Amino acid sequence: MADRAIKLLVIGESGVGKSSLIRRFVENKFDENHDVTIGMDFKSKVMNVDGIDYKVALWDTAGAERFRSLTPSFYRKALGAILVYDITNRDSLVKLEAWLAELDSYSDNPNIAIIVVGNKIDQERVVDREEGRKFARKHRALFIETSAKCDQFVSDVFKDVVEKIVSSEYFGNGYGSDGMDIGGNDVHEKPASTCNC
Repeated sequence: MADRAIKLLVIGESGVGKSSLIRRFVENKFDENHDVTIGMDFKSKVMNVDGIDYKVALWDTAGAERFRSLTPSFYRKALGAILVYDITNRDSLVKLEAWLAELDSYSDNPNIAIIVVGNKIDQERVVDREEGRKFARKHRALFIETSAKCDQFVSDVFKDVVEKIVSSEYFGNGYGSDGMDIGGNDVHEKPASTCNC
């Protein structure tokens, strides 16, 4: 049984692979023909960090514009946010600004841990790795590129953000304004690689 709970939001435009990342992490499965998320979906997984089990609640959002006005309760008590874009679609990176603005508006945690994820490295790249890295740096976020399809660096996304949360001096003091301080330009990266799936 998990000692503590950690709420993570997974946000970004429709079709960037949010649900696929979650499914790969939780169930170690990939479905090429996954249905589009309607509203919200929820999955959880127990993660062990330094000998302590944490129940990580993964809140998956619909990226479609018609579902964008999620209620503030969706954002409440979130300790981390995983912002996903598709490296084959530049607009998906640009639109992360709007998702960040929504996160800033509704989150009750001004120090929420953020990781920017460039997904689909198994496909032909349109967005340069450096663009994603600069975006993450600008927003004081962690950064990583992944392939949910090939299972490249997927578990690292969740491991990195959860470790950042639990290593914070503020973790365990409650939620909201007692959240965590992620500090300055802490950009974590995995080496660039190609997908062989």
